[in-house]
Amino acid sequence: MAPTSTGHHPEGVTQWTQDQVHTPSGPVNVRLIVVTPEKAAFDGVGDMVILPMHDGELGVLPGRAAMIGRLGAGELKLKTAAGPTRFFIESGFVQVRENVVTVLTSRARRAAEITPELTEQAVRDLEAMPATNALERANKNRARDKVAGMQKIVAHNASA
Repeated sequence: MAPTSTGHHPEGVTQWTQDQVHTPSGPVNVRLIVVTPEKAAFDGVGDMVILPMHDGELGVLPGRAAMIGRLGAGELKLKTAAGPTRFFIESGFVQVRENVVTVLTSRARRAAEITPELTEQAVRDLEAMPATNALERANKNRARDKVAGMQKIVAHNASA
């Protein structure tokens, strides 16, 4: 079934009809929506979503119980029959409800855009950050998590 465009979505983002996520015999897909402060970055349907939670990865299959959780920096993946769609996200929050996975994150980039050069620059930025008070230490810890997530994606990109 093809997506349908509506006036309620930013340009380039489509809305998937409800029967793509449910059938009379039950759920068959999960829908992934990725939203950043600037835009709705992605909206697609697949077999499974793998989320980078703050304390490990979580796989979401059709029929998953509703939940809300805190995301960490890392790889977000939508698995489909055609292959995975991969993103790097910088922490945020996730809501799972009725086979729709909604990710709210400060930044989302296609995983293929995460290069060794970008990762090296993030390491240099991390090393230059001060850590003299609680706020600076918290910011440095978030930057450290971002670098670790980027490094994992660069390693995965290299092995693919």
